[in-house]
Amino acid sequence: MNDKILILDFGSQFTQLIARAVRELNVYCEIQPCTKPVQYEDNLKGIILSGSPFSVNDPVAPKPDIQAMAQRLPVLCICYGAQLLAQQAGGEVGKSTHREYGRAHLEHLIHDELMATIAPNSQVWMSHSDTIKKLPEGFTLISRTESIPVAAFKAGPAYAPNPVYAIQFHPEVTHSTDGRQLLKNFVVNVVGCKQDWTPASFVQETVARIKNQVGNNKVVMALSGGVDSTVAATLIHHAIGDNLYCIFVDNGLLRKNEFEQVMEGYKHLGLNTKGVDAKQRFYSELDGVTDPEQKRKIIGRLFIDVFQEEATHLKDVSFLGQGTIYPDVIESLSVHGPSATIKSHHNVGGLPEKMHMSLVEPLRFLFKDEVRKIGRELGIDDIFLSRHPFPGPGLGIRILGAVSEDKVKLLQEADAIYVQHLRDSGLYSQVWQAGTILLPVQSVGVMGDERTYEYTIALRAVTSVDGMTADWAHLPHAFLAKVSNDIINHVKGINRVVYDISSKPPATIEWE
Repeated sequence: MNDKILILDFGSQFTQLIARAVRELNVYCEIQPCTKPVQYEDNLKGIILSGSPFSVNDPVAPKPDIQAMAQRLPVLCICYGAQLLAQQAGGEVGKSTHREYGRAHLEHLIHDELMATIAPNSQVWMSHSDTIKKLPEGFTLISRTESIPVAAFKAGPAYAPNPVYAIQFHPEVTHSTDGRQLLKNFVVNVVGCKQDWTPASFVQETVARIKNQVGNNKVVMALSGGVDSTVAATLIHHAIGDNLYCIFVDNGLLRKNEFEQVMEGYKHLGLNTKGVDAKQRFYSELDGVTDPEQKRKIIGRLFIDVFQEEATHLKDVSFLGQGTIYPDVIESLSVHGPSATIKSHHNVGGLPEKMHMSLVEPLRFLFKDEVRKIGRELGIDDIFLSRHPFPGPGLGIRILGAVSEDKVKLLQEADAIYVQHLRDSGLYSQVWQAGTILLPVQSVGVMGDERTYEYTIALRAVTSVDGMTADWAHLPHAFLAKVSNDIINHVKGINRVVYDISSKPPATIEWE
């Protein structure tokens, strides 16, 4: 079993970045809410406390016992975690005379194992309004900056038998130039984790775990043609072979020719897959529906209905396979309690209980880029691994307003031209996600000597790592002009093309 680092999340926007940085060291880690008790499994080797929007002086701020953790394992406290450690150990934390946010430079007072090989005057990223005014007795100051007296410190031997470090800055963000080295110093040098969590070891352990979980039973799984479901299905197939039954539903909201292309790809992968044509059923129920949330719910409900109908034709199926990935899991665990619904996520969340099945989720603790690495380890063709993420409700939420078969075909044609141009120009791999949106807007145009009154298409392309945040892709103007020209000339019904330059946040990647 691989060594593990546990990251306690206090609600910081950077917590996932800590996990990603640790994973890049080939060390396995997990995130859990700070309100959940720590389970000290044999492979747990160290704990990292994240930052937080809370103030430690807030009466409702979460305050788990750091000293109790340090009796068992080495601990690294980041930002809020550092302030909490200082407060709990008898130090003083109060409001800064000015909020420190942005770049700062460390001044090393002592050279310590945590700071090994980190350059003098190293740039770090600060984000805090409280500051540590007085260190607890017996604690040692390691670094400061020009504007704050305590930037890094460690607990004395009387506090706990294991090393306890604290830093006021964020090593997980790219602006902290030696931040990854600091995390390596803690995880590898201080804690002593073995760097053996690799794609090959993950595949080997996961296949063995699925074999043990499923045995000779059967698994049914919905496939979408995307990276997550394809990699998850391939892992399950490696474990149980044709006892995996896959169902691919054509909801009429896929990209042009996608159903046929994906079915052919699954055939080459050897997956036992049944394709289901349910286009007219979806079009019928979506007729006249304009509310985005209602559309999502209809598409999700219909998908479950179609999938369940097909699955009931199979006998003695005990397990449901799902391509759940780690961001889905993390977003469902809130430090602050239930969060507001921004939009419903399209998945098969209601199926396990409804169909009385146990879940098989081989990717549950992987980020999207890690899923792609596992796919390459499994030898999955790049046609699947390089595919941009595509929303579960498909073109149903890229047609603003009511959905109809005619609008779907119109959008499919425009989208196919856009995506093909991205591939031909070498831009497809530089973009995290791209697609077209059909707006409920018709405008006047002129083609030849005729006046037109046709639809407007919006092009969307973003760069991102995992979709949690995204920036609009700065595509060349000449490229956009060519795409616009080809769509208007070849897709009857569209006479205007615009480009979306909104980032997430405040916008979302999809328009609905």
